[in-house]
Amino acid sequence: MAVQKLPEKDFFAPLKAWKFLVRKPVTIEVPNKIRREASERYRGFHVNDWGKCIGCGTCAKICPTDAITMVEVPDLTQEDGKLPQRPVIDYGRCSFCALCVDICTTGSLKMTREYIHISEDPEDFIFMPTDKGLNAKKGLYEFGKAPLGWVRDENSELLDLERIEMPVEPPEVRIKSFIEIVKGYSREQAMQEAARCVECGVCTYTCPEHMDIPQYIKSVYEDNLEEGLRWLYRTNPLSMVCGRVCTHRCETACSVGVRGEPVAIQWLKRYIVDSIPLERYGEILDIKPERKGKSVGIIGSGPAGLAAAYFLATMGYDVTIYESESKPGGVMRYGIPKYRLPDEALDKDIAFIEALGVKILLNTRVVQDVSFEDVRKRHDVVFLATGFGLGRSTGVPGTDHPDVKQALPLLKMIRDYLRGDGPKPPVPERLVVIGGGNVAMDISRSMARLQFMEYGRVNVQVLSLEGCFEDMPADMEEIEEALEEGIVINPGWGPMEVVIENDRIKGVKFKKCVSVFDGEGRFNPQFDEKEQIFVEADMVVEAIGQAPDYSYLPEEIRSKLEFFRGRIKTNEYNQTSVEWLFAGGDIVHGPDIIHGIADGYAAAKGIDMYLRKEK
Repeated sequence: MAVQKLPEKDFFAPLKAWKFLVRKPVTIEVPNKIRREASERYRGFHVNDWGKCIGCGTCAKICPTDAITMVEVPDLTQEDGKLPQRPVIDYGRCSFCALCVDICTTGSLKMTREYIHISEDPEDFIFMPTDKGLNAKKGLYEFGKAPLGWVRDENSELLDLERIEMPVEPPEVRIKSFIEIVKGYSREQAMQEAARCVECGVCTYTCPEHMDIPQYIKSVYEDNLEEGLRWLYRTNPLSMVCGRVCTHRCETACSVGVRGEPVAIQWLKRYIVDSIPLERYGEILDIKPERKGKSVGIIGSGPAGLAAAYFLATMGYDVTIYESESKPGGVMRYGIPKYRLPDEALDKDIAFIEALGVKILLNTRVVQDVSFEDVRKRHDVVFLATGFGLGRSTGVPGTDHPDVKQALPLLKMIRDYLRGDGPKPPVPERLVVIGGGNVAMDISRSMARLQFMEYGRVNVQVLSLEGCFEDMPADMEEIEEALEEGIVINPGWGPMEVVIENDRIKGVKFKKCVSVFDGEGRFNPQFDEKEQIFVEADMVVEAIGQAPDYSYLPEEIRSKLEFFRGRIKTNEYNQTSVEWLFAGGDIVHGPDIIHGIADGYAAAKGIDMYLRKEK
């Protein structure tokens, strides 16, 4: 068979290529009228609904070609549950696999049937999708109406939207005692729940203390609880407490919770600390600070005081806490019912703080047992963490009767009684609680248990100004559990008078509340005087909020401090207008345990800078 020879190249062939050196390449876009319509499930260019997108970045994490980058958008309004960033897609790398769409936590990211994009500029292939579509500017369709292609369905769903149910005591069991309601996760349950986390970090962004939530959840999933404990103690030395009674705003912001149930962040935190005995904390955390030779005095052993003490101790400072009660813990000890926060859980957190060398002087009231001036002389810095201990009254006629109680002192009396440190509190057959917050739920449910133990039945009515359960400030789970326990909650009513006959309370007269706040959001309840009800009662508890008590501060100090609506004004490091005096917790930011811990952390950093003269 003859071998075919290729023709010899022209001698001038290489030179012919030079004619293309200055000639501009010609790119012809296929006319719209001859474009082929893609199939309904086609995976084309992306669109992203910014109203739904929360910037979680799960699309970028799952992308197998690293085609997606999360980019911060300066003009985006920052809010809880949303990160100020949006995905940018490099179509030079995108494989159009649609995994980003399948895992999108909010459903904001979709793919269109658009597949043609021609440009001479390579940068045009790097695109931040919005709901308008890539080719909207070319007039191929109306803005916001790109033809949709691939959209996630139940067969391509990559998220587990149902959380592992937490075992709890049924209402017919829990009403009989103050046993802890929540039982806690098993190892298998915790690992399965941890697997639901997409590690987006929206929770960290929203948490007042900015805890390393994805990291400690990952440690649960990997069954490495020692590492989880280290992550917890980087920012929160009261994890036994927060694993039980935190407001868990992180769960409200959880990206998985947008379309399903949020990851049980609080319960996973609790699982870590419940699983590791206190004796191992020192070995695992290995805290060995160099002593600074400086001293800090802290007034109050609530969340802010204990958190500040822990962080200051880890920095090497000598810390002394002055506590007026017989046991440390403040509102955590005396204001939260035992069925939500047992003493054993709080004691474990406090024990490790004391193990770092923190001294807690109990039964030591500033002014009565030690003067504020003496506290100042003993220490280089003083941190105020005294909380809101005074109850507020409605002030309606009859509230000066001895059987009209304030919620916090009554809760303290119940806690002391249950641990054998005080007398039995009064248990009426009929109780009315005025208020709609968590404290109102706490005292109602505590008194309901005492009623059941005393009379074998529950007769507690809660009345609040707010017109419905959703508007009440109490957590919805608290409201639901109270209803399960036989408590009657009647929203939309304000007290007019506590009716008294023969020196005994007969009941409370209420009038209909038609609005709580005015048009500018200020507290200004309005009532319909014509619509009234009467609720029988033998005792009334007011739970409408608390106020601070600054009587321990000398007038000279108080005159130098700045206040706003009863709270002390501080800088970002919780330093007051008196440079050696710091403050945090309720008296700065309000009644919230995690905010108190965040204040303690910030104050510790501020005190450290102040004492090192790095103001």
